[in-house]
Amino acid sequence: MRLAALPVLLSMAALFVSCHNEKKKEPPVLNTIQLGQTTLSLTRVANHLNVPWDLQYDRKAHAILFSEIAGVIKRLDLNTYKVSPVARITDVYHQRTTGLLGMALYQPEQGPDYLFLSYTSKTGDRIYSNLLRYTYNNGKLEAPLRLLRIPGNTGHNGSRVLVAKDQKVYWATGDAASDSFAQDSTALNGKILRLNLDGSIPKDNPIPSSYVYAWGFRNMQGLTQSESGAIYTSEHGDAIEDEINLIRPLQNYGWPQIEGKHDTEKEIAIAKRSPRTEPVRSWTPVIAPAGLAWYGSDAIPEWKNSLLLTTLKSQSLRILHLSANGLQITDEAILFANYLGRLRSVLVLPDGTIYFCSSNRDWNPQKGFPKPTDDGIYRLQKTTDTTAPVLRPQKSPVLQEQSGKALYESYCASCHKTDGKGLLNTFPSLAGSRLVNGDANKLLQVLLHGAGGKASDGISYEASMPAFAFLKDEEIRVLTNYIRSSFGNAASHISLETVKNNR
Repeated sequence: MRLAALPVLLSMAALFVSCHNEKKKEPPVLNTIQLGQTTLSLTRVANHLNVPWDLQYDRKAHAILFSEIAGVIKRLDLNTYKVSPVARITDVYHQRTTGLLGMALYQPEQGPDYLFLSYTSKTGDRIYSNLLRYTYNNGKLEAPLRLLRIPGNTGHNGSRVLVAKDQKVYWATGDAASDSFAQDSTALNGKILRLNLDGSIPKDNPIPSSYVYAWGFRNMQGLTQSESGAIYTSEHGDAIEDEINLIRPLQNYGWPQIEGKHDTEKEIAIAKRSPRTEPVRSWTPVIAPAGLAWYGSDAIPEWKNSLLLTTLKSQSLRILHLSANGLQITDEAILFANYLGRLRSVLVLPDGTIYFCSSNRDWNPQKGFPKPTDDGIYRLQKTTDTTAPVLRPQKSPVLQEQSGKALYESYCASCHKTDGKGLLNTFPSLAGSRLVNGDANKLLQVLLHGAGGKASDGISYEASMPAFAFLKDEEIRVLTNYIRSSFGNAASHISLETVKNNR
């Protein structure tokens, strides 16, 4: 596909100055991480960034190329830790989760280097997701070529990109908040799309003359490939069932008819009529998975053959150990929970060094963030220095019967915040809310059935609220009473019978 309208690049090549001869000053080690026989150091190598979204390794320059969501591409020189601007993509539309998102840097042994970009744009009142290819020449972007443009929205644009071992481009697209796109195999939203490097349709695609490789996705946030060629994605669920999926051609992953595992009578019946593929891992309560990278290096033997996953809601780096055949996740460990804030993207270098970035200046900051030096890029690597404070990975907690406060923290606090005050113009405040303190039946209807960007207490909010009907009646009762008696609220308690009558 060729479209005439292409973005204008503001060239910043003149700002690049070779710094390789400068003396490299190592930043201080923040923590050491103890893993059995291996010790890692955690170091912050870049500060004061503006919501970095994707990290790519420039092997020719030994640098990290990264996107910032507002439309800027920068490069972090790993010889000096200096950050330099590369380009600004001028037609990026940035609002909340839209903007300059996924990238894939393709550097073959022979032929030109290409940088593939996924970003949102807006023309009139229409929002689009775009996939563009640039020639990447010594830190400069040249010859922009739009490969695809598909419907976008103010959310659910997905937008990770991968150039796989088969020399094909894989684009993970979101469902653009549509109930119909993901299950429509003729639509390009809610899909894994497979393209040639020039944007044409590969002749060996599973559906002839179609970009569609797999479908049934909500909002994919991570995309990676193992040494064996297996492709994995991470995906945001709604109020439940965040997912890790193993991608296979012509597979239907279920959304929106099925969320996560096939574990309800309705979902089992749907999958029996029309085959659907279950995730290899799902989480309820949701953790808001983000970037994903396969780890296959001997540098950290404890993590070999694992998926590294950054998360936003649970603010952690998760190590998902794979079975030998890559078909199952056999164990899970959690690092940095609520320590560095929201974590967006993760990258593994050929030598096994790990880099990941925070996302604390984005649209939904959590308690205590952003810090004055946010956002940052961090490095994890093997070390013999054990003088810094020690951190150890934690096991994933086992979900048990929860109090109202625990339920609130699991399902509500990431949006409405721990103090119940919400986020201006995005998530309503629960403190002093007429809905919370008024008719319990109205509040229960919102909890059970959700609300789509409606006004609350006379104020219109951008974000919609998912349905929480998956919670048990007693959990709904306990959660609702906690909200009605916290944050300065003093509404009467509701009974279990009232919850049941609102189902």
